[in-house]
Amino acid sequence: MKELLRYMKEYRKESVLAPLFKLLEATFELFVPLVMASIIDKGIVNEDYSHIAKMGGILILLAIVGLAMALTAQYFAAKAAVGFSTKLKHELFGHIQKLSFGDMDRIGTSTMITRMTSDVNQVQNGVNLVLRLFLRSPFIVFGAMGMAFTIDVKAALVFVVAIPLLSVVVFGVMIASIPLYKKVQGALDTILGRTRENLTGARVLRAFHKEEEEREKFIAENDTLNHVQMAVGRISALMNPITFVIINGAVIALIWLGAVHVDNGILTQGEVVALVNYMSQILVELVKLANLIVSVNKAVACGNRIQELFETKPGLISDERAESGACNLTPVVFDKVGLTYPGAAEESLTDISFCADKGEMVGVIGGTGSGKTSLVHLIPRFYDITKGALTLGGEEVSKWNLQQLRERVGVVLQKSVLFQGTIRSNLLWGKEDATEEEMWEALRIAQADEIVKKKQKGLDEPVEQEGRNFSGGQRQRLAIARALVGKPEILILDDSASALDYATDARLRKAIRESLDTTVFVVSQRAASVRNADKIVVLEDGCVAGIGTHDELLDTCGVYREIYESQYGKGAR
Repeated sequence: MKELLRYMKEYRKESVLAPLFKLLEATFELFVPLVMASIIDKGIVNEDYSHIAKMGGILILLAIVGLAMALTAQYFAAKAAVGFSTKLKHELFGHIQKLSFGDMDRIGTSTMITRMTSDVNQVQNGVNLVLRLFLRSPFIVFGAMGMAFTIDVKAALVFVVAIPLLSVVVFGVMIASIPLYKKVQGALDTILGRTRENLTGARVLRAFHKEEEEREKFIAENDTLNHVQMAVGRISALMNPITFVIINGAVIALIWLGAVHVDNGILTQGEVVALVNYMSQILVELVKLANLIVSVNKAVACGNRIQELFETKPGLISDERAESGACNLTPVVFDKVGLTYPGAAEESLTDISFCADKGEMVGVIGGTGSGKTSLVHLIPRFYDITKGALTLGGEEVSKWNLQQLRERVGVVLQKSVLFQGTIRSNLLWGKEDATEEEMWEALRIAQADEIVKKKQKGLDEPVEQEGRNFSGGQRQRLAIARALVGKPEILILDDSASALDYATDARLRKAIRESLDTTVFVVSQRAASVRNADKIVVLEDGCVAGIGTHDELLDTCGVYREIYESQYGKGAR
Protein backbone atom coordinates (compact mmCIF):
# COMPACT_ATOMS: atom_id res chain seq x y z
CA MET A 1 0.00 0.00 0.00
CA LYS A 2 2.84 2.41 0.81
CA GLU A 3 4.17 2.10 -2.72
CA LEU A 4 0.88 3.41 -4.12
CA LEU A 5 1.26 6.71 -2.26
CA ARG A 6 3.79 7.84 -4.86
CA TYR A 7 0.80 8.67 -7.05
CA MET A 8 -0.10 11.39 -4.54
CA LYS A 9 3.01 13.42 -5.44
CA GLU A 10 1.10 15.58 -7.90
CA TYR A 11 -1.39 16.47 -5.17
CA ARG A 12 0.96 17.51 -2.38
CA LYS A 13 -0.67 20.93 -2.09
CA GLU A 14 -4.17 19.44 -1.78
CA SER A 15 -2.89 16.79 0.66
CA VAL A 16 -1.63 19.57 2.94
CA LEU A 17 -4.50 22.03 2.52
CA ALA A 18 -7.31 19.50 3.10
CA PRO A 19 -6.22 18.46 6.64
CA LEU A 20 -5.10 22.03 7.39
CA PHE A 21 -8.58 23.43 6.76
CA LYS A 22 -10.06 20.54 8.73
CA LEU A 23 -7.83 21.45 11.67
CA LEU A 24 -9.00 25.06 11.41
CA GLU A 25 -12.60 23.85 11.47
CA ALA A 26 -11.81 21.68 14.51
CA THR A 27 -10.19 24.61 16.29
CA PHE A 28 -13.33 26.72 15.93
CA GLU A 29 -15.42 23.75 17.08
CA LEU A 30 -13.41 23.45 20.31
CA PHE A 31 -14.43 26.98 21.30
CA VAL A 32 -18.17 26.19 21.08
CA PRO A 33 -18.49 24.57 24.60
CA LEU A 34 -16.67 27.55 26.16
CA VAL A 35 -19.12 29.96 24.50
CA MET A 36 -22.03 27.85 25.74
CA ALA A 37 -20.57 27.88 29.26
CA SER A 38 -20.37 31.67 29.08
CA ILE A 39 -23.98 31.90 27.93
CA ILE A 40 -25.13 29.76 30.90
CA ASP A 41 -22.92 31.27 33.63
CA LYS A 42 -23.07 34.91 32.64
CA GLY A 43 -26.11 35.27 30.41
CA ILE A 44 -28.76 32.95 31.82
CA VAL A 45 -27.74 33.08 35.50
CA ASN A 46 -27.43 36.91 35.47
CA GLU A 47 -30.33 37.35 33.00
CA ASP A 48 -27.96 39.35 30.80
CA TYR A 49 -29.76 39.15 27.45
CA SER A 50 -27.23 41.32 25.64
CA HIS A 51 -24.50 38.86 26.61
CA ILE A 52 -26.64 35.97 25.39
CA ALA A 53 -27.19 37.75 22.06
CA LYS A 54 -23.50 38.56 21.76
CA MET A 55 -22.43 34.97 22.48
CA GLY A 56 -25.19 33.68 20.19
CA GLY A 57 -23.74 35.82 17.38
CA ILE A 58 -20.30 34.35 18.07
CA LEU A 59 -21.79 30.84 17.83
CA ILE A 60 -23.34 31.67 14.44
CA LEU A 61 -20.04 33.14 13.25
CA LEU A 62 -18.16 30.02 14.41
CA ALA A 63 -20.70 27.86 12.54
CA ILE A 64 -20.36 29.86 9.30
CA VAL A 65 -16.57 29.92 9.40
CA GLY A 66 -16.48 26.22 10.33
CA LEU A 67 -18.77 25.38 7.41
CA ALA A 68 -16.55 27.33 5.01
CA MET A 69 -13.46 25.55 6.33
CA ALA A 70 -15.20 22.14 6.02
CA LEU A 71 -16.31 22.76 2.42
CA THR A 72 -12.85 23.95 1.44
CA ALA A 73 -11.24 20.91 3.06
CA GLN A 74 -13.73 18.60 1.32
CA TYR A 75 -12.91 20.20 -2.05
CA PHE A 76 -9.16 19.66 -1.66
CA ALA A 77 -9.62 16.14 -0.25
CA ALA A 78 -11.92 15.13 -3.11
CA LYS A 79 -9.57 16.64 -5.70
CA ALA A 80 -6.59 14.75 -4.28
CA ALA A 81 -8.47 11.44 -3.88
CA VAL A 82 -10.05 11.48 -7.34
CA GLY A 83 -6.82 12.60 -8.97
CA PHE A 84 -4.91 9.90 -7.11
CA SER A 85 -7.33 7.16 -8.19
CA THR A 86 -7.32 8.42 -11.79
CA LYS A 87 -3.53 8.27 -11.92
CA LEU A 88 -3.57 4.87 -10.22
CA LYS A 89 -6.05 3.45 -12.72
CA HIS A 90 -4.01 4.77 -15.65
CA GLU A 91 -0.82 3.22 -14.28
CA LEU A 92 -2.53 -0.05 -13.39
CA PHE A 93 -4.15 -0.33 -16.82
CA GLY A 94 -0.80 0.42 -18.46
CA HIS A 95 0.88 -2.25 -16.32
CA ILE A 96 -1.78 -4.81 -17.25
CA GLN A 97 -1.17 -4.05 -20.92
CA LYS A 98 2.47 -5.07 -20.43
CA LEU A 99 1.58 -8.47 -18.97
CA SER A 100 1.90 -11.48 -21.22
CA PHE A 101 -0.91 -13.84 -22.15
CA GLY A 102 0.55 -16.31 -19.64
CA ASP A 103 0.44 -13.71 -16.85
CA MET A 104 -3.19 -12.91 -17.63
CA ASP A 105 -4.09 -16.60 -17.74
CA ARG A 106 -2.50 -17.10 -14.33
CA ILE A 107 -3.95 -14.01 -12.60
CA GLY A 108 -7.42 -14.22 -14.14
CA THR A 109 -9.51 -11.61 -15.91
CA SER A 110 -12.06 -11.27 -13.10
CA THR A 111 -9.30 -10.54 -10.56
CA MET A 112 -7.84 -7.79 -12.73
CA ILE A 113 -11.27 -6.23 -13.28
CA THR A 114 -11.98 -6.26 -9.53
CA ARG A 115 -8.67 -4.59 -8.76
CA MET A 116 -9.19 -1.98 -11.49
CA THR A 117 -12.66 -1.06 -10.22
CA SER A 118 -13.75 -2.11 -6.72
CA ASP A 119 -10.27 -2.10 -5.15
CA VAL A 120 -9.28 1.27 -6.61
CA ASN A 121 -12.60 2.79 -5.49
CA GLN A 122 -12.02 1.52 -1.93
CA VAL A 123 -8.54 3.04 -1.91
CA GLN A 124 -9.92 6.33 -3.26
CA ASN A 125 -12.54 6.42 -0.50
CA GLY A 126 -9.85 5.65 2.08
CA VAL A 127 -7.62 8.48 0.86
CA ASN A 128 -10.52 10.93 0.93
CA LEU A 129 -11.47 10.01 4.51
CA VAL A 130 -7.87 10.06 5.74
CA LEU A 131 -7.30 13.57 4.39
CA ARG A 132 -10.49 14.78 6.05
CA LEU A 133 -10.51 12.91 9.36
CA PHE A 134 -7.14 11.37 10.12
CA LEU A 135 -5.83 14.55 11.78
CA ARG A 136 -9.15 16.17 12.64
CA SER A 137 -10.51 13.39 14.85
CA PRO A 138 -7.39 12.93 17.01
CA PHE A 139 -7.04 16.72 17.20
CA ILE A 140 -10.61 17.05 18.52
CA VAL A 141 -10.11 14.15 20.94
CA PHE A 142 -6.90 15.43 22.49
CA GLY A 143 -7.95 19.07 22.07
CA ALA A 144 -11.16 18.42 24.00
CA MET A 145 -9.16 16.66 26.71
CA GLY A 146 -6.77 19.61 26.87
CA MET A 147 -9.64 22.11 27.10
CA ALA A 148 -11.16 19.98 29.87
CA PHE A 149 -7.93 20.37 31.88
CA THR A 150 -8.29 24.15 31.60
CA ILE A 151 -11.71 23.85 33.23
CA ASP A 152 -11.02 21.30 35.99
CA VAL A 153 -8.09 18.90 36.43
CA LYS A 154 -9.96 16.25 38.47
CA ALA A 155 -12.86 16.12 36.03
CA ALA A 156 -10.41 15.94 33.13
CA LEU A 157 -8.96 12.71 34.57
CA VAL A 158 -12.13 11.00 33.32
CA PHE A 159 -10.93 11.84 29.81
CA VAL A 160 -7.48 10.38 30.62
CA VAL A 161 -9.08 7.05 31.50
CA ALA A 162 -11.69 6.96 28.72
CA ILE A 163 -9.43 7.79 25.75
CA PRO A 164 -6.89 4.92 26.21
CA LEU A 165 -9.79 2.46 26.61
CA LEU A 166 -11.30 3.72 23.39
CA SER A 167 -7.94 3.46 21.63
CA VAL A 168 -7.63 -0.20 22.65
CA VAL A 169 -11.07 -0.93 21.19
CA VAL A 170 -10.41 0.93 17.94
CA PHE A 171 -7.01 -0.56 17.21
CA GLY A 172 -8.08 -4.03 18.38
CA VAL A 173 -10.91 -4.05 15.86
CA MET A 174 -8.54 -2.76 13.18
CA ILE A 175 -5.99 -5.53 13.74
CA ALA A 176 -8.70 -8.23 13.72
CA SER A 177 -10.50 -7.01 10.62
CA ILE A 178 -7.67 -6.30 8.12
CA PRO A 179 -7.05 -9.99 7.22
CA LEU A 180 -10.78 -10.59 6.83
CA TYR A 181 -11.15 -7.72 4.37
CA LYS A 182 -8.56 -9.44 2.15
CA LYS A 183 -10.73 -12.57 2.20
CA VAL A 184 -13.78 -10.47 1.30
CA GLN A 185 -12.08 -9.08 -1.80
CA GLY A 186 -10.86 -12.56 -2.76
CA ALA A 187 -14.40 -13.93 -2.53
CA LEU A 188 -15.57 -10.94 -4.56
CA ASP A 189 -13.09 -11.94 -7.29
CA THR A 190 -14.69 -15.39 -7.42
CA ILE A 191 -18.21 -13.96 -7.65
CA LEU A 192 -17.18 -11.56 -10.40
CA GLY A 193 -15.52 -14.38 -12.35
CA ARG A 194 -18.64 -16.53 -12.09
CA THR A 195 -20.92 -13.65 -13.11
CA ARG A 196 -18.73 -12.68 -16.06
CA GLU A 197 -18.55 -16.30 -17.25
CA ASN A 198 -22.32 -16.74 -17.03
CA LEU A 199 -23.09 -13.50 -18.83
CA THR A 200 -20.69 -14.16 -21.70
CA GLY A 201 -21.87 -17.79 -21.95
CA ALA A 202 -25.58 -17.13 -21.50
CA ARG A 203 -26.50 -18.70 -24.86
CA VAL A 204 -24.54 -21.85 -24.08
CA LEU A 205 -26.13 -22.14 -20.63
CA ARG A 206 -29.61 -22.00 -22.14
CA ALA A 207 -28.71 -24.34 -24.97
CA PHE A 208 -27.64 -27.03 -22.49
CA HIS A 209 -30.26 -26.14 -19.88
CA LYS A 210 -27.62 -25.47 -17.20
CA GLU A 211 -29.25 -22.39 -15.66
CA GLU A 212 -30.21 -24.14 -12.42
CA GLU A 213 -26.80 -25.73 -11.99
CA GLU A 214 -25.01 -22.41 -12.50
CA ARG A 215 -27.47 -20.71 -10.18
CA GLU A 216 -26.61 -23.21 -7.44
CA LYS A 217 -22.88 -22.61 -7.96
CA PHE A 218 -23.45 -18.86 -7.79
CA ILE A 219 -25.51 -19.21 -4.60
CA ALA A 220 -22.78 -21.31 -2.98
CA GLU A 221 -20.06 -18.79 -3.87
CA ASN A 222 -22.27 -15.88 -2.86
CA ASP A 223 -22.94 -17.58 0.49
CA THR A 224 -19.18 -17.88 1.02
CA LEU A 225 -18.80 -14.15 0.36
CA ASN A 226 -21.75 -13.47 2.65
CA HIS A 227 -20.25 -15.50 5.51
CA VAL A 228 -16.90 -13.68 5.25
CA GLN A 229 -18.64 -10.30 5.09
CA MET A 230 -20.82 -11.21 8.07
CA ALA A 231 -17.74 -12.24 10.06
CA VAL A 232 -15.90 -8.99 9.39
CA GLY A 233 -19.16 -7.07 9.85
CA ARG A 234 -19.68 -8.55 13.32
CA ILE A 235 -16.18 -7.53 14.38
CA SER A 236 -16.55 -4.02 12.93
CA ALA A 237 -20.03 -3.69 14.46
CA LEU A 238 -18.57 -4.16 17.95
CA MET A 239 -16.75 -0.86 17.67
CA ASN A 240 -19.71 1.53 17.90
CA PRO A 241 -21.58 -0.07 20.86
CA ILE A 242 -18.40 -0.57 22.90
CA THR A 243 -17.39 3.02 22.10
CA PHE A 244 -20.81 4.29 23.21
CA VAL A 245 -20.65 2.27 26.45
CA ILE A 246 -17.26 3.74 27.35
CA ILE A 247 -18.26 7.28 26.38
CA ASN A 248 -21.62 7.15 28.19
CA GLY A 249 -19.89 5.73 31.25
CA ALA A 250 -17.50 8.67 31.10
CA VAL A 251 -20.43 11.10 30.75
CA ILE A 252 -22.09 9.57 33.81
CA ALA A 253 -18.84 9.97 35.75
CA LEU A 254 -18.55 13.59 34.61
CA ILE A 255 -22.11 14.46 35.60
CA TRP A 256 -21.71 12.81 39.01
CA LEU A 257 -18.31 14.43 39.63
CA GLY A 258 -19.54 17.74 38.21
CA ALA A 259 -22.60 17.74 40.49
CA VAL A 260 -20.37 17.26 43.51
CA HIS A 261 -18.03 20.05 42.38
CA VAL A 262 -20.92 22.41 41.65
CA ASP A 263 -22.37 21.69 45.08
CA ASN A 264 -18.97 22.50 46.61
CA GLY A 265 -18.59 25.65 44.53
CA ILE A 266 -15.57 24.33 42.59
CA LEU A 267 -17.32 24.34 39.20
CA THR A 268 -20.16 26.33 37.70
CA GLN A 269 -23.11 24.79 35.90
CA GLY A 270 -21.85 26.14 32.59
CA GLU A 271 -18.46 24.50 33.08
CA VAL A 272 -20.11 21.13 33.75
CA VAL A 273 -22.13 21.54 30.53
CA ALA A 274 -18.89 22.42 28.72
CA LEU A 275 -17.21 19.24 30.04
CA VAL A 276 -20.18 17.12 28.91
CA ASN A 277 -20.08 18.86 25.51
CA TYR A 278 -16.38 18.07 25.19
CA MET A 279 -17.10 14.44 26.02
CA SER A 280 -19.88 14.45 23.40
CA GLN A 281 -17.45 15.90 20.87
CA ILE A 282 -15.04 13.09 21.70
CA LEU A 283 -17.87 10.56 21.22
CA VAL A 284 -18.76 11.93 17.78
CA GLU A 285 -15.15 12.07 16.67
CA LEU A 286 -14.38 8.57 17.90
CA VAL A 287 -17.40 7.24 16.03
CA LYS A 288 -16.01 9.00 12.94
CA LEU A 289 -12.58 7.62 13.74
CA ALA A 290 -14.04 4.13 14.08
CA ASN A 291 -15.67 4.41 10.65
CA LEU A 292 -12.43 5.84 9.32
CA ILE A 293 -10.51 2.84 10.68
CA VAL A 294 -12.97 0.46 8.97
CA SER A 295 -12.59 2.32 5.67
CA VAL A 296 -8.82 2.51 6.03
CA ASN A 297 -8.72 -1.25 6.71
CA LYS A 298 -10.60 -1.85 3.48
CA ALA A 299 -8.39 0.60 1.63
CA VAL A 300 -5.19 -0.99 2.94
CA ALA A 301 -6.39 -4.50 2.07
CA CYS A 302 -7.41 -3.37 -1.42
CA GLY A 303 -4.22 -1.33 -1.83
CA ASN A 304 -2.12 -4.39 -1.01
CA ARG A 305 -4.01 -6.38 -3.64
CA ILE A 306 -3.36 -3.64 -6.21
CA GLN A 307 0.31 -3.55 -5.23
CA GLU A 308 0.51 -7.32 -5.71
CA LEU A 309 -0.62 -6.79 -9.29
CA PHE A 310 1.97 -4.04 -9.78
CA GLU A 311 4.63 -6.38 -8.40
CA THR A 312 3.77 -8.98 -11.03
CA LYS A 313 6.62 -8.63 -13.47
CA PRO A 314 5.75 -9.06 -17.16
CA GLY A 315 6.57 -12.59 -18.22
CA LEU A 316 7.94 -11.36 -21.55
CA ILE A 317 10.98 -9.08 -21.50
CA SER A 318 11.54 -7.01 -24.61
CA ASP A 319 14.96 -6.19 -26.00
CA GLU A 320 14.89 -2.39 -26.05
CA ARG A 321 17.78 -2.00 -28.48
CA ALA A 322 17.16 0.17 -31.53
CA GLU A 323 16.33 -1.73 -34.71
CA SER A 324 17.07 -0.29 -38.14
CA GLY A 325 14.00 -1.99 -39.60
CA ALA A 326 16.06 -3.39 -42.49
CA CYS A 327 16.22 -6.89 -41.05
CA ASN A 328 13.57 -9.26 -42.41
CA LEU A 329 11.42 -11.46 -40.22
CA THR A 330 11.77 -14.35 -42.63
CA PRO A 331 12.66 -17.14 -42.79
CA VAL A 332 10.72 -18.33 -39.74
CA VAL A 333 12.53 -21.36 -38.36
CA PHE A 334 11.21 -23.67 -35.66
CA ASP A 335 14.01 -25.89 -34.33
CA LYS A 336 12.79 -28.56 -31.89
CA VAL A 337 10.54 -25.99 -30.22
CA GLY A 338 8.68 -26.95 -27.04
CA LEU A 339 6.06 -24.99 -25.09
CA THR A 340 4.79 -25.60 -21.57
CA TYR A 341 2.16 -23.20 -20.29
CA PRO A 342 2.66 -21.74 -16.78
CA GLY A 343 1.40 -24.20 -14.20
CA ALA A 344 0.88 -26.98 -16.75
CA ALA A 345 2.20 -30.45 -16.00
CA GLU A 346 2.88 -31.42 -19.62
CA GLU A 347 4.11 -29.76 -22.78
CA SER A 348 1.54 -28.31 -25.17
CA LEU A 349 4.05 -28.41 -28.05
CA THR A 350 6.89 -30.90 -28.40
CA ASP A 351 9.85 -30.90 -30.82
CA ILE A 352 8.28 -28.69 -33.50
CA SER A 353 10.67 -28.25 -36.42
CA PHE A 354 9.97 -26.64 -39.81
CA CYS A 355 10.86 -23.54 -41.84
CA ALA A 356 8.67 -20.93 -43.55
CA ASP A 357 10.37 -18.83 -46.23
CA LYS A 358 9.48 -15.36 -47.40
CA GLY A 359 6.20 -15.21 -49.35
CA GLU A 360 5.17 -18.77 -48.48
CA MET A 361 1.70 -19.73 -47.35
CA VAL A 362 1.93 -22.24 -44.52
CA GLY A 363 -1.16 -24.15 -43.49
CA VAL A 364 -1.48 -25.45 -39.93
CA ILE A 365 -4.11 -28.12 -39.41
CA GLY A 366 -4.99 -30.66 -36.77
CA GLY A 367 -7.69 -31.81 -34.40
CA THR A 368 -9.09 -29.77 -31.54
CA GLY A 369 -6.44 -29.30 -28.86
CA SER A 370 -3.57 -30.34 -31.13
CA GLY A 371 -1.69 -27.06 -30.47
CA LYS A 372 -2.38 -25.09 -33.66
CA THR A 373 -3.06 -21.77 -31.92
CA SER A 374 -0.20 -22.34 -29.46
CA LEU A 375 2.17 -22.79 -32.41
CA VAL A 376 1.34 -19.54 -34.21
CA HIS A 377 1.19 -17.56 -30.94
CA LEU A 378 4.91 -18.16 -30.55
CA ILE A 379 5.73 -16.11 -33.69
CA PRO A 380 4.53 -12.69 -32.36
CA ARG A 381 5.81 -13.88 -28.97
CA PHE A 382 2.51 -13.98 -27.12
CA TYR A 383 4.18 -16.81 -25.21
CA ASP A 384 7.86 -17.66 -24.79
CA ILE A 385 9.14 -21.00 -25.96
CA THR A 386 10.36 -23.26 -23.17
CA LYS A 387 12.58 -25.51 -25.27
CA GLY A 388 14.44 -25.40 -28.58
CA ALA A 389 14.90 -22.30 -30.73
CA LEU A 390 12.62 -20.06 -32.79
CA THR A 391 14.33 -17.60 -35.13
CA LEU A 392 12.88 -14.83 -37.28
CA GLY A 393 15.20 -13.62 -40.03
CA GLY A 394 18.05 -15.57 -38.46
CA GLU A 395 17.61 -13.97 -35.04
CA GLU A 396 16.02 -15.48 -31.95
CA VAL A 397 12.50 -14.21 -31.40
CA SER A 398 13.39 -13.20 -27.81
CA LYS A 399 15.99 -10.75 -29.17
CA TRP A 400 13.42 -8.75 -31.13
CA ASN A 401 11.92 -5.60 -29.70
CA LEU A 402 8.30 -6.56 -28.93
CA GLN A 403 6.78 -3.37 -30.29
CA GLN A 404 8.68 -3.56 -33.56
CA LEU A 405 8.02 -7.28 -33.88
CA ARG A 406 4.28 -6.92 -33.45
CA GLU A 407 4.13 -3.94 -35.79
CA ARG A 408 5.49 -6.23 -38.51
CA VAL A 409 3.35 -9.27 -37.69
CA GLY A 410 -0.37 -9.12 -38.46
CA VAL A 411 -2.51 -11.40 -36.30
CA VAL A 412 -6.19 -12.24 -36.68
CA LEU A 413 -7.24 -14.27 -33.63
CA GLN A 414 -9.88 -16.98 -33.41
CA LYS A 415 -12.38 -14.63 -31.83
CA SER A 416 -12.76 -11.55 -34.00
CA VAL A 417 -13.09 -8.53 -31.72
CA LEU A 418 -14.00 -5.09 -33.01
CA PHE A 419 -13.78 -2.11 -30.68
CA GLN A 420 -16.41 0.54 -30.14
CA GLY A 421 -15.95 3.44 -32.53
CA THR A 422 -16.13 3.38 -36.31
CA ILE A 423 -14.88 1.10 -39.06
CA ARG A 424 -12.19 3.68 -39.76
CA SER A 425 -10.98 3.79 -36.13
CA ASN A 426 -10.78 0.00 -36.06
CA LEU A 427 -8.77 -0.15 -39.28
CA LEU A 428 -6.35 2.48 -37.98
CA TRP A 429 -5.30 0.00 -35.30
CA GLY A 430 -3.39 -1.77 -38.05
CA LYS A 431 -1.60 1.43 -39.10
CA GLU A 432 -2.09 4.73 -37.31
CA ASP A 433 -1.34 6.92 -40.34
CA ALA A 434 -3.08 4.75 -42.95
CA THR A 435 -4.58 6.64 -45.86
CA GLU A 436 -8.12 6.07 -47.08
CA GLU A 437 -6.72 4.31 -50.16
CA GLU A 438 -4.74 1.90 -47.98
CA MET A 439 -7.84 1.14 -45.93
CA TRP A 440 -9.96 0.44 -49.00
CA GLU A 441 -7.19 -1.77 -50.43
CA ALA A 442 -7.11 -3.79 -47.19
CA LEU A 443 -10.90 -4.08 -47.27
CA ARG A 444 -10.79 -5.28 -50.89
CA ILE A 445 -8.24 -8.00 -50.12
CA ALA A 446 -10.23 -9.07 -47.05
CA GLN A 447 -13.42 -9.27 -49.14
CA ALA A 448 -14.96 -6.64 -46.87
CA ASP A 449 -15.24 -3.69 -49.24
CA GLU A 450 -18.83 -4.56 -50.15
CA ILE A 451 -19.77 -4.56 -46.46
CA VAL A 452 -18.53 -1.00 -46.02
CA LYS A 453 -19.96 0.28 -49.32
CA LYS A 454 -23.43 -0.83 -48.28
CA LYS A 455 -23.22 1.15 -45.05
CA GLN A 456 -24.68 4.64 -45.17
CA LYS A 457 -21.63 6.30 -43.58
CA GLY A 458 -18.98 4.09 -45.23
CA LEU A 459 -15.75 4.03 -43.24
CA ASP A 460 -17.37 6.23 -40.59
CA GLU A 461 -20.12 3.69 -39.90
CA PRO A 462 -20.44 3.25 -36.09
CA VAL A 463 -19.19 0.00 -34.56
CA GLU A 464 -20.79 -1.12 -31.32
CA GLN A 465 -18.84 -2.75 -28.50
CA GLU A 466 -17.38 -6.08 -29.72
CA GLY A 467 -18.90 -5.35 -33.15
CA ARG A 468 -22.36 -6.50 -32.12
CA ASN A 469 -23.96 -4.67 -35.05
CA PHE A 470 -22.09 -6.90 -37.54
CA SER A 471 -22.53 -10.58 -38.28
CA GLY A 472 -19.82 -13.13 -37.44
CA GLY A 473 -18.55 -13.27 -41.03
CA GLN A 474 -18.50 -9.48 -41.33
CA ARG A 475 -16.54 -9.16 -38.10
CA GLN A 476 -14.00 -11.70 -39.33
CA ARG A 477 -13.46 -9.91 -42.64
CA LEU A 478 -13.12 -6.51 -40.96
CA ALA A 479 -10.65 -7.99 -38.47
CA ILE A 480 -8.61 -9.42 -41.37
CA ALA A 481 -8.68 -6.02 -43.10
CA ARG A 482 -7.42 -4.40 -39.88
CA ALA A 483 -4.43 -6.76 -39.89
CA LEU A 484 -3.76 -6.15 -43.61
CA VAL A 485 -3.74 -2.32 -43.45
CA GLY A 486 -0.17 -2.28 -42.15
CA LYS A 487 1.00 -4.71 -44.88
CA PRO A 488 2.70 -7.01 -42.38
CA GLU A 489 5.71 -9.15 -43.27
CA ILE A 490 4.04 -12.10 -41.56
CA LEU A 491 0.27 -12.59 -41.48
CA ILE A 492 -1.29 -15.09 -39.07
CA LEU A 493 -4.89 -16.13 -39.74
CA ASP A 494 -5.81 -18.17 -36.68
CA ASP A 495 -8.99 -19.95 -37.78
CA SER A 496 -10.22 -16.49 -38.72
CA ALA A 497 -12.33 -17.58 -41.69
CA SER A 498 -14.49 -20.11 -39.83
CA ALA A 499 -17.62 -17.97 -40.33
CA LEU A 500 -16.96 -17.46 -44.06
CA ASP A 501 -18.43 -19.62 -46.77
CA TYR A 502 -16.02 -21.67 -48.91
CA ALA A 503 -16.23 -19.31 -51.90
CA THR A 504 -15.43 -16.19 -49.85
CA ASP A 505 -12.65 -18.06 -48.06
CA ALA A 506 -11.11 -19.06 -51.38
CA ARG A 507 -11.32 -15.51 -52.77
CA LEU A 508 -9.72 -14.18 -49.58
CA ARG A 509 -6.73 -16.53 -49.79
CA LYS A 510 -6.32 -15.84 -53.51
CA ALA A 511 -6.39 -12.05 -52.97
CA ILE A 512 -3.79 -12.27 -50.19
CA ARG A 513 -1.47 -14.38 -52.35
CA GLU A 514 -1.80 -12.09 -55.40
CA SER A 515 -1.72 -8.71 -53.63
CA LEU A 516 0.84 -9.15 -50.86
CA ASP A 517 4.38 -10.44 -50.66
CA THR A 518 3.72 -11.74 -47.19
CA THR A 519 4.48 -14.95 -45.36
CA VAL A 520 1.07 -16.28 -44.35
CA PHE A 521 0.23 -18.81 -41.64
CA VAL A 522 -3.29 -20.16 -42.05
CA VAL A 523 -4.63 -22.07 -39.06
CA SER A 524 -7.79 -23.98 -39.82
CA GLN A 525 -9.72 -27.19 -39.27
CA ARG A 526 -10.94 -26.96 -42.87
CA ALA A 527 -8.81 -28.89 -45.31
CA ALA A 528 -10.08 -26.55 -48.06
CA SER A 529 -8.47 -23.56 -46.34
CA VAL A 530 -4.97 -25.08 -46.37
CA ARG A 531 -4.95 -27.47 -49.35
CA ASN A 532 -3.39 -24.88 -51.70
CA ALA A 533 -0.74 -23.81 -49.19
CA ASP A 534 2.94 -24.15 -50.14
CA LYS A 535 3.47 -26.17 -46.99
CA ILE A 536 1.04 -27.81 -44.58
CA VAL A 537 2.03 -28.60 -40.99
CA VAL A 538 -0.15 -31.31 -39.46
CA LEU A 539 -0.29 -31.40 -35.67
CA GLU A 540 -1.48 -34.14 -33.34
CA ASP A 541 -1.30 -33.83 -29.54
CA GLY A 542 1.28 -31.03 -29.79
CA CYS A 543 3.62 -32.95 -32.12
CA VAL A 544 4.23 -32.72 -35.86
CA ALA A 545 2.40 -35.61 -37.55
CA GLY A 546 3.46 -34.55 -41.04
CA ILE A 547 4.77 -31.71 -43.20
CA GLY A 548 4.30 -31.33 -46.94
CA THR A 549 1.90 -30.34 -49.69
CA HIS A 550 -1.69 -31.50 -49.90
CA ASP A 551 -0.94 -34.38 -52.29
CA GLU A 552 2.13 -35.49 -50.35
CA LEU A 553 0.27 -35.59 -47.06
CA LEU A 554 -2.63 -37.57 -48.49
CA ASP A 555 -0.13 -40.27 -49.36
CA THR A 556 2.13 -40.10 -46.30
CA CYS A 557 0.17 -38.70 -43.33
CA GLY A 558 -2.69 -40.72 -41.88
CA VAL A 559 -3.82 -37.87 -39.63
CA TYR A 560 -4.20 -35.45 -42.54
CA ARG A 561 -5.89 -38.07 -44.71
CA GLU A 562 -8.39 -38.79 -41.93
CA ILE A 563 -9.22 -35.06 -41.53
CA TYR A 564 -9.58 -34.62 -45.30
CA GLU A 565 -11.74 -37.69 -45.84
CA SER A 566 -13.99 -36.74 -42.90
CA GLN A 567 -14.82 -33.54 -44.81
CA TYR A 568 -14.83 -34.76 -48.45
CA GLY A 569 -15.55 -38.46 -48.24
CA LYS A 570 -13.43 -41.56 -48.39
CA GLY A 571 -11.09 -41.76 -51.37
CA ALA A 572 -11.45 -38.05 -52.25
CA ARG A 573 -8.40 -36.21 -53.61
